[in-house]
Amino acid sequence: QVQLVESGGGLVQAGGSLRLSCAASGRTFSTYSMGWFRQGPGKDREFVAAIRWIGGSTTYADSVKGRFTISRDYAKNTLYLQMNSLKSEDTAVYYCAARSSAVVSTTSAGYAYWGQGTQVTVSS
Repeated sequence: QVQLVESGGGLVQAGGSLRLSCAASGRTFSTYSMGWFRQGPGKDREFVAAIRWIGGSTTYADSVKGRFTISRDYAKNTLYLQMNSLKSEDTAVYYCAARSSAVVSTTSAGYAYWGQGTQVTVSS
């Protein structure tokens, strides 16, 4: 059973930065890909970024490209999302997700495992 635990959310002013972490356990992730999604108030859950665990190729939503960076640490089995130049529209609950495929997916239906979410609030 895969377990994912996010941390690092909080309140930040517009233009600021935050780094989210997702500690993963329960599997060997060599054949997995992982992603970040978010759900803002009154909105559907949307794709943010994804990464292949092996190889490290990444995919980003257009809305965060150039501002957010997804990465992973093999030794710590941890996924990260570095968020810079934050905007009020980035306010959301951010979720870490994993799928047992090396092919990344940009849809929430493509992921079987989810964390509990961490709140990010950007004040303008």
